[in-house]
Amino acid sequence: MKELFIEIITPSKSAYKGNVKSVTVPGTMGNFQILFNHAPILSSLEIGKIKIEDLNDKSILYATSGGTVEVKDNKILLLADSVELEDEIDVERAQKAYQRAKDRLSTRTADLDVMRAELALQRAINRLKIKGIEF
Repeated sequence: MKELFIEIITPSKSAYKGNVKSVTVPGTMGNFQILFNHAPILSSLEIGKIKIEDLNDKSILYATSGGTVEVKDNKILLLADSVELEDEIDVERAQKAYQRAKDRLSTRTADLDVMRAELALQRAINRLKIKGIEF
C-alpha cells in the first residue's frame, strides 16, 4: 500500500502521528493535497482545514490557524500554530467568537486592533465551516 507518515505538532501538543493515504492542507496559495511520492516541499499554512485520509479511508478533519508543512521522502511534518479536531470544536463558543469579532469590526473604536479582530473572525468562520455551518 502506498502510504505516508505524518506528524502534526503544535506548541502545546503532538496532535497526530501515523501512516495515512493522503493529507490536504490550506497552503498560502490555496489548498493542496499530499500523496505518496509527493515532491519535496516546504510551505506556510493559512487558517483553514487539514484533512487526513487514514489507511481505512476514514477522513479526519482539523481546524488550523496556520503554520508550516514540510514534505520529504513520504514523511510529512506539520508544525501548526494550533489545531482542533473536528469533534473537539465547540460550536457555541465559535458562534460567540464570530459575533464578538463581527461586533468589534462593525464599531471600529480607536483602540481596535483590526488585524487581530479579522483573524479572530476568520478562525471562528473556519471552525463553523468545519462543523458544517455555512455562511
